[in-house]
Amino acid sequence: MKFTLQANDPLSKARAGTVTTAHGDIQTPIFMPVGTAGTVKAVHQRELVQDIDAQIILGNTYHLYLRPGLETLEQAGGLHKFIGWDRPILTDSGGYQVYSLSKVRKIKEEGVTFNSHIDGSKHLFTPEYAMDIQRTIGADIIMAFDECTPYPCDYTYAAESIKMTHRWLKRCCTHFDSTEPKYGFEQTLFPIVQGSVYKDLRIKSAEFIASMGRDGNAIGGLSVGEPAEEMYAMTEIVCDILPYEKPRYLMGVGTPINILENIALGVDMFDCVMPTRNARNGMLFTKNGIINIRNKKWENDFSPIEADSDLHVDLVTSKAYLRHLVHSKEMLGAQIATLHNLHFYLWLVQEARAKIISGEFYDWKNQMVKVLGNKL
Repeated sequence: MKFTLQANDPLSKARAGTVTTAHGDIQTPIFMPVGTAGTVKAVHQRELVQDIDAQIILGNTYHLYLRPGLETLEQAGGLHKFIGWDRPILTDSGGYQVYSLSKVRKIKEEGVTFNSHIDGSKHLFTPEYAMDIQRTIGADIIMAFDECTPYPCDYTYAAESIKMTHRWLKRCCTHFDSTEPKYGFEQTLFPIVQGSVYKDLRIKSAEFIASMGRDGNAIGGLSVGEPAEEMYAMTEIVCDILPYEKPRYLMGVGTPINILENIALGVDMFDCVMPTRNARNGMLFTKNGIINIRNKKWENDFSPIEADSDLHVDLVTSKAYLRHLVHSKEMLGAQIATLHNLHFYLWLVQEARAKIISGEFYDWKNQMVKVLGNKL
């Protein structure tokens, strides 16, 4: 993997670059649609390419491990061939499930024992096994196995947690470097900075992660309930420490405003279920704010979802028709809403990139964040 920086915004820390992988280039800043179980919910792979121009998608190690399972994925030749996707894929390591499955898991030095949400069967993820699973899935970018601490989090717990995350990272690196990819293309490993919302812990973790000398780095443990100001403060501290010449990935973030503010702090890559999950509940993101398409005010509004012609992914659907589909629980409603939201998110980062290159990002960002949170 290679990262090439192409432009810097003169008034912020935003930058535009290109991540080169075996399955193609990724122009940053970039948003990665979440394809948890080998599918971005309600969207066909063809639409991801033709309508949305998704340059990379994310797969979930925990879910893919349980279903369809490693044997099926390996026989298929990896996730790319299994789902018919020839662009880059990033996989998380299962570490987030350490956080989200708190009632059915146990953490110890060896790794994490958990019970499947499908059938209750018991499983153990170690740092080494997390590398093997992701090798088998066939991701271009593999994430280190870590513990994502909750918010709020006791300082003592957060401090002990990063020590274990760092020990796990050493094991991940040793095992990753001693194994080969299964499908004939290069894979790369990103470590993850943790430390909750404690400045000294974030500094310590960022310095350790930077010292590992990997091709890219991630920031985890944010967007888990903390105020946005805390997120931005931690991101800025970490981005100032992580190597300038390597991509920075902020995991699980976030709203359109969150994305723009974190781009301004030096983040290059993002993922979040928000545009897809919220779409299925009738929430649409637009250039002028947020639409709850379920509201009665849209019942006889026959205008397009987005007034700006550059943001049309569907020229036929009116607000009234989409509202009808959503209220009728028609699958097409979820499809159209999801296409719209993903198209908007990809437009947002592409526009941010263009503004960085032209030197106009800072003023444009400040104008956009004033309106993106409006309830329309």
